[in-house]
Amino acid sequence: MNGTQVTPGGGGARAENSDRATAAIRPVDPAQQAALSDFFAALSVETRYRRFFAPVRPSHGLLNLLSGRPANVDAIVAVADGVIVGHAMAADLPERICPDASRITDVGVVVADAWQRRGVGAALMRALIARAQARGVTALAMDVLPGNRRVLAMVLGHWPDAAVGHSPDGIDIHITLPSARPRETAQPRETAQPRETAQPLEAVGKQVPLLVPVGG
Repeated sequence: MNGTQVTPGGGGARAENSDRATAAIRPVDPAQQAALSDFFAALSVETRYRRFFAPVRPSHGLLNLLSGRPANVDAIVAVADGVIVGHAMAADLPERICPDASRITDVGVVVADAWQRRGVGAALMRALIARAQARGVTALAMDVLPGNRRVLAMVLGHWPDAAVGHSPDGIDIHITLPSARPRETAQPRETAQPRETAQPLEAVGKQVPLLVPVGG
C-alpha cells in the first residue's frame, strides 16, 4: 500500500498567508519524470521515510508508478512557481480483491518539507478524493507508520468511522467515502442533462488544473 506522510486537514481549500502563495494542482505529466525525481530527491530523509517506509529515492520503475503511467494509477502534483511542492497518488485496487462489490483506491500523499503545514496536503487530498469519486471509487485505503501520530489523529478527526488495523508494515486504514452528489442544474426538466457517471482515469485526468492559495 501507499504510505501517507501529510495530514489532509488545514481547514478547507484555502489557507491564508501574507504573501498569498498559490499552488496549482494538476495531473502528473509522465514526460516530466525528471522534475518528479528532483522533487523526491530534495525531500528530507524523514519525509521520504514517512512516505515510503524507508529513506529511499525512487528508482526508475517507482517513478513510472508515481507519474501515473499504469492504467489504474491516478497521480497529481502541486506546483508553485514552476516547481513541484507536493505529490499524491491513488492506485485503484483490482475489483476481484475488493469486498462486497466496493471499489477501493490506495492513496499516498507527500509534501516538500518547506511547504508542509501550509494547506498543500489538504488540497491534494481533496482533489485526489474528488477525482476518485468521479470514477466510482467508494473507499480509501492507506498505510501509516505507528509513530506518525499527526496523521493518525487527523484520520480519527476527519473520519471517525475509519477502520484501523495493523500489518507488518504499520497501521492499515480503510475509509468509506460518502456517495458523490451529482451536480445540480438550473435547466428545465425537459432539457435537463443526464446525471454524471463514473469517469475513467483518462477522462478525469483531462480536467482543468485547480489553483489553490496556500498559507505559511
